[in-house]
Amino acid sequence: MEPVLVQAEGFIGSIINFVVSLLIGGLGIYVGARVLSNVDDYSRALVTALIGAIAWAVFSWVPLVGFLLAFVAYLAVVNWQYPGGWLRAAGIAFIAWLASLVVLWILTLLNILAFSALGVPGA
Repeated sequence: MEPVLVQAEGFIGSIINFVVSLLIGGLGIYVGARVLSNVDDYSRALVTALIGAIAWAVFSWVPLVGFLLAFVAYLAVVNWQYPGGWLRAAGIAFIAWLASLVVLWILTLLNILAFSALGVPGA
């Protein structure tokens, strides 16, 4: 059985998938930032997810080192948006990844969405 949100085909389906994935990625970053930086701003998390996804798309295609370049670019975006330095940015990214995986796992179990989130690498 196909996930419910993926049943919308074409341009509308792509838009729905993009928005839902961005919201999930933003939620993951929000949780990570809230836990480690005490920043309570979901709109900042959404912007971070969007810019992080763009950075990931720009660098991930580079042969051999693309994943590493993309991850460093993603961490740089998180570090730029939230206080605390590179180590805290890595912690926020890890918590964002974990929180996004949990949300995606639940939505996949409920057959609502396919397993991917925009703005969080690997989710």
